[in-house]
Amino acid sequence: MLLRFAPHAPNFQPLDAVALFGGAVLPGAWAFVVPLGAIVLSDLVLGFVAPVMLWVYASYVLMAAIGRLGLRRHSTTRIAGAALVSAIVFYLVTDFGEWLGPLYPHTLSGLAASYIAAIPFLRNSVLSDLAYAFVFFGIYDAARVAARRRAAGVTAPQRTT
Repeated sequence: MLLRFAPHAPNFQPLDAVALFGGAVLPGAWAFVVPLGAIVLSDLVLGFVAPVMLWVYASYVLMAAIGRLGLRRHSTTRIAGAALVSAIVFYLVTDFGEWLGPLYPHTLSGLAASYIAAIPFLRNSVLSDLAYAFVFFGIYDAARVAARRRAAGVTAPQRTT
């Protein structure tokens, strides 16, 4: 969440991956509450951009559902696929909401213009979703392996100099 406050390229932020990760590993409603809570808390500081924020929040619910359905058992391929699908879902849902607002005519050409204008943001979303998802799941898996080793009494080999 704090990375939303740091300088970053548009749409290059970790919250999409937080939603995927939360959906995959958090129990019950927490899978949805944590990512939504993170975005709401950061939006309280950054400011809401209503009414499109409803579409943004809806996309985070969908991302958590993608994590819940597709990443319970995760692999590199599944993480990459879920990150790609999440970025596309965010793009489709939020830019549809943007089209419903006052910026674009409510025609098929207006919808196409909304989606075309957002292509650079989609690129950044794909890159950040992939990067952050691999970081989060990598850290999680490394921590699980370390915890299992510790529980089994296995220690890391000692370096000798």
